[in-house]
Amino acid sequence: MKILVVEDEPKLASFVKKGLEEQSFEVDIAYDGHIGRNMALSNHYDVIVLDVNIPKMNGYDLAKFLRSENIKTPLLMLTAMGSLDNKVAGFEAGADDYLVKPFEFRELLARLRALSKRMIDPGLQANLLKVADLELDLNEKIARRGGKRIELTAKEFALLEYLMRNRSRVVSRIDIAEKVWDIHFDTGTNVIDVYVNFLRKKVDKDFPVKLIHTVIGMGYMLKEE
Repeated sequence: MKILVVEDEPKLASFVKKGLEEQSFEVDIAYDGHIGRNMALSNHYDVIVLDVNIPKMNGYDLAKFLRSENIKTPLLMLTAMGSLDNKVAGFEAGADDYLVKPFEFRELLARLRALSKRMIDPGLQANLLKVADLELDLNEKIARRGGKRIELTAKEFALLEYLMRNRSRVVSRIDIAEKVWDIHFDTGTNVIDVYVNFLRKKVDKDFPVKLIHTVIGMGYMLKEE
């Protein structure tokens, strides 16, 4: 499970991150609302954990913004603001759950696992990613378009998975390098562009509707035209 924690208190953020990573979760930390917003827009997360009192954009406003952008990722408010009015405000902003500090880590873990099962996006159910007529089976490691199997290398599969998980969002070459290749991006190499072109030939070439798009000066996006 991949979690985004938006929390401005470094010690608490570190505690949550360490605890979740010990449970084999992947955890990203954002220390203010603007960073959290940008990370939520550019990555796929299974659950987003939000503090309310965070700099630049508070948790309520961030939740409202994410819902306005049609991001359906479950949101858990994790905050010391525990009054009924605070909880109602959180749910009205778009939160799916609300946990008051101080908290037991076991309860946080249980709530995160429960929330991750609520994902209603059909493109992310049953380990099957789907965009238009393109399907990626994460269990069997098979790609299909229009029912026809597409033969992919391991790196092509990983790249396509990343693009599909971030469908309709621009991902930069830096994002791809760090998330797919697990390296810092070397501006002197065109390896990412080469692999994107490999994918285009396999995914788009024989189909009238193109799914992989170049966003000039920014990166790539996978979406229906």
